[in-house]
Amino acid sequence: MEHLKSKDPLHGITLQKIVEQLVDHYGFDTLGELIKVKCFTDKPSVKSSLTFLRKTDWARKQVEDLYIKSETKLPK
Repeated sequence: MEHLKSKDPLHGITLQKIVEQLVDHYGFDTLGELIKVKCFTDKPSVKSSLTFLRKTDWARKQVEDLYIKSETKLPK
């Protein structure tokens, strides 16, 4: 039986890992410029960002899209 690989580029990657890798690569200042949400500009932290992104689908989509676009630049 063949193992089918998911076509979803985010398969198996947690939102926490996405946010942590984006913060490590860009920093909160640049993330706040790229994605205009308060959780990246006003007393930013990974925890507060996760809380906001889990409740706000449009912002989560922007973060996931940035992650997919930046994936080749991010450390594994």
